[in-house]
Amino acid sequence: MGSRMAGRTVIVTGGASGIGLGISTGLAAEGANLVIADLNVDDAQKAADSITQSGGNAIALHVDVTQRASVAAGIERAVQEFGKLDCYFNNAGFNKPMKFLDVTEENFNAIMSVNALAVFVGTQEAAKQYIRQGTGGKVVNTASIAGRSGFPSFAPYSASKAAVISITQAAARALAEHNITVNAFSPGVVQTPLWTTLDKDLEEIGEGDSGFDSMAAGILVGRAAQPEDIVPTALFLASSDSDYVTGQTMAIDGGMILV
Repeated sequence: MGSRMAGRTVIVTGGASGIGLGISTGLAAEGANLVIADLNVDDAQKAADSITQSGGNAIALHVDVTQRASVAAGIERAVQEFGKLDCYFNNAGFNKPMKFLDVTEENFNAIMSVNALAVFVGTQEAAKQYIRQGTGGKVVNTASIAGRSGFPSFAPYSASKAAVISITQAAARALAEHNITVNAFSPGVVQTPLWTTLDKDLEEIGEGDSGFDSMAAGILVGRAAQPEDIVPTALFLASSDSDYVTGQTMAIDGGMILV
């Protein structure tokens, strides 16, 4: 067990699987008190139990990131359990690919609600808690290479992740006076359950050639990422090492998008 996050309480939304689970496990191993907030509370509990059995501290909470009351209740519960909040990861997200001309308002709004509006609300609620504490704090948002470059079957997703980057910058400017930093990281192709589902969805709409293997072929370092590849950057952004960094979106994509 490391100690870089000792005594710090971290909430990770969507923390029960994929990138969120990788972050939760990695930060717990550095001594953080983890709050795994997820719609799937059973999987969140399994993740929390695994962390606890490994000597860490973690609890699982059912949180619907699209509902402000649920987000606020999750933060309140975290503070009850661990005394304060230090870092909030707006990580929950989803995608449902559709061909550009087939995208519906329902599809667009659902993706924007989870991936963009929920990031805004989560940032607000975490900031309110930091201000109540008088301690400052950190917000870390999960963006994507899709926020830097629009993909034809991922248009709403690309729009939502571009919004995450803009929200990150706006929040950094708005909250600096409260000693709150707001940053994001931008993954590329990561081997997660999300991508397994995406490949199936792309096959269904006749876009199988633009799936995981196709996108992974363009990665400069020669392989797709594993959730563990995200952890060092997440740890940097959650720890005191990043106290002089705010408003930034850090690429962790193996060199897929160069800007």
